[in-house]
Amino acid sequence: MGDWLLILPISACGLRLNDEAFHVAVVLHLGADLGKAHICRCGANVDPPGIHSLVCRHMPGHADRHHALNDCIFCTLEAAGIPATKEPSGLVRSDGKPPDRCSLIPWCSGKSLTWDVMAACVVANSYLQASPRDPGAVAKLSAT
Repeated sequence: MGDWLLILPISACGLRLNDEAFHVAVVLHLGADLGKAHICRCGANVDPPGIHSLVCRHMPGHADRHHALNDCIFCTLEAAGIPATKEPSGLVRSDGKPPDRCSLIPWCSGKSLTWDVMAACVVANSYLQASPRDPGAVAKLSAT
């Protein structure tokens, strides 16, 4: 959980935290409280450690993490010379939602590579029981 402390803060590589993100990271690392107990705009009870803000869909960081992960995969494919598109039209997952991105050339068996990113927080209440026991447990639960 403290690997971020070992990273050099290089802005050009996107490895620099702004002051607010650094403050939150240090407080979480130390196990201190981020604020006071209150009710979130989503209706959930927020405890003083503030873990709810990392998982709430109503918080701005939730979408930012999702988009940053998608952009990272997209840029990696482009750097490898594999053309891709954002939010492809005409493709639908089994749940009726479109995938986030899609390669424009066949990837395997004549089919394009598509992906959809989900940013899971290992300290979310729904994952706390499984995460200490099994490495990768949060990823497995998220996939289901």
